[in-house]
Amino acid sequence: MMKKKFLVVLTGASLLMGGMSIGVFASSHLQEIKANLNTALKVRVNGEIAQMNDVNGNAVLPITYKGSTYLPIRAVSNLLDVAVHYDEEAYEVILGELLEGVAVNQELFDEVLYSKDPAHTNYADTDYKEVLYSSPDKSYRYTAFTPDGKYQKLYLQFAALEKDVNYIEIRDVDTNALLKEVGVVTPEDGMQTIEVDIAGVETVTVNVGKESGGGFVIPLTTSYFK
Repeated sequence: MMKKKFLVVLTGASLLMGGMSIGVFASSHLQEIKANLNTALKVRVNGEIAQMNDVNGNAVLPITYKGSTYLPIRAVSNLLDVAVHYDEEAYEVILGELLEGVAVNQELFDEVLYSKDPAHTNYADTDYKEVLYSSPDKSYRYTAFTPDGKYQKLYLQFAALEKDVNYIEIRDVDTNALLKEVGVVTPEDGMQTIEVDIAGVETVTVNVGKESGGGFVIPLTTSYFK
């Protein structure tokens, strides 16, 4: 499927949220209407009939109101592999990349390699404050992040330590689909930024092919979701 890069911000309460909770605030902004569930209308994506589902996997139907048909945002985002995010404070639904990145440490992540030790967080004259650090004398080479399906992209910063890293594999943990593969990264390459499409992905795994005596560091404050 060809994926398009775009950002759409939808404001107001007349949206079909498809599983997102609007909350008490919305009650004063909602206007009651009489609409119809459209059981006949089918949605075709890239030539194939597609089933629309809510966040829990339940089938949902289009709604027709005054000659216009409305589709649930969550279902459409899933069909098109476009991230959807609800900003409760701004009262906005955001499709695609966020304008501002969200540091990966603001979401759940595997803390096995987590470190705030200045001996680990300082790299190339920059103190990253919080990192995932795999030291050259340890064999651990795996970590994971949980974007929870809210973001379009992952911008992962990565640096090899002491020896070359042979490869980096980033996968969707639920489907085991390979999202990104990076070849050799050398210590001389410095801090690299790896861009990964993660639309609809709940958890990503990062598997690093490092040799004995080699390590790596992943800054958590400058790696981010969008």
